[in-house]
Amino acid sequence: MLAVRVARVFDGERMHDGGAVVLVSSGRIAEVRFDPDAVPDGVTAPEAPDGTLLPGLIDAHVHLSADSGPGALDRLADRPDAEVSGVIEGSLRAQLAAGVTAVRDLGDRRGAVLAWRAAAVAGLPAVVASGAPLTTTGGHCWSLGGEVSGVAEIRAAIRERAAAGADLVKIMASGGVFTPGTDTTRPQFTDDELAVAVREAHDHGLPITAHAHATSAVRQAVRAGVDGIEHCTCVTATGTRVEDDLAAALAEARIAVCATLGSDPAVVVPPAVLAMAERAGLTQAGLQDGVARLYRAGVRLVAGSDAGIGPAKPHGILPATIAEYVDSGIDPAAALAAATSVAAEVCGLGERKGRIRPGFDADLVLVDGDPIRDITTLARPRTVYLAGEPAA
Repeated sequence: MLAVRVARVFDGERMHDGGAVVLVSSGRIAEVRFDPDAVPDGVTAPEAPDGTLLPGLIDAHVHLSADSGPGALDRLADRPDAEVSGVIEGSLRAQLAAGVTAVRDLGDRRGAVLAWRAAAVAGLPAVVASGAPLTTTGGHCWSLGGEVSGVAEIRAAIRERAAAGADLVKIMASGGVFTPGTDTTRPQFTDDELAVAVREAHDHGLPITAHAHATSAVRQAVRAGVDGIEHCTCVTATGTRVEDDLAAALAEARIAVCATLGSDPAVVVPPAVLAMAERAGLTQAGLQDGVARLYRAGVRLVAGSDAGIGPAKPHGILPATIAEYVDSGIDPAAALAAATSVAAEVCGLGERKGRIRPGFDADLVLVDGDPIRDITTLARPRTVYLAGEPAA
């Protein structure tokens, strides 16, 4: 049995001060005792006198097969399969070192993550995966192998993903910044095509999440009944703004929004990339304002980093995503929940991950200090536990 004695516990929803002992047995949480002296006889407990124990973090938007180098997604088209497998494992090790014990992969090359997972290496974070995202011919991330044209091809593609073991469907509802020739201000699919995608996914028991920068694409996705929206930057031809009625509609429909904030401030972004973002109407201030508006409206926010797509988005950057949520005006406890209990529910892991509760997986992260008072403590994990074992 493992006992972890700490000053405080964040249980996935709220912080408990005053000291606690968390008991772990056979990879699961056995008991939580809110008494720092309640260590069973004969059990040694690691001392963390000012430590906080949290559920392992969950990054709800990653690209494991992308290596975080320049043009990472574009270069995937020409990489050998064996090399891609190595990148996936390296990505997961970087995630684990940052306290991330589960991820949701939202775009690989032709099902590479799904294929890798079938023979996954033990001791790495849990992986929820979509396979290659559905996109229009020549649409955003077309090189990943998910191009479809018309409702028949959409249905067939979703059937293929379901048969391959995908946990959800990802669809590119608008253009994206990094794919030349696509438009971030407009939808890529017709209303009927997106509605068919939602119905087909749901018919196979799969949730569906939509990449959507354009305000019109976000509105289209809400009408179609998607389960989630990635980015949700609400770009128009004249700027970026989350409109009040749209935020209210997202909140009412309980659609999970993953705003994909957070980047490495030490990385100098190339001028060409900055220019692309500016042309798309994306600024740091605008993105943070949008997240604040979504939060105030009661939208279900989940934390995801978009890790892997470039040097400013390395794997393991999720603590910066959470910190930027707080910088945007989100309550620290809500930001932590977005990366633990809420993320677990959105990723289909809510029955066993994302909370410190008896019976749940003992995926845990220990930090020094109180992340409610200083969210940056998350960036310095002291110990990460996977199924009750300290991560190598």
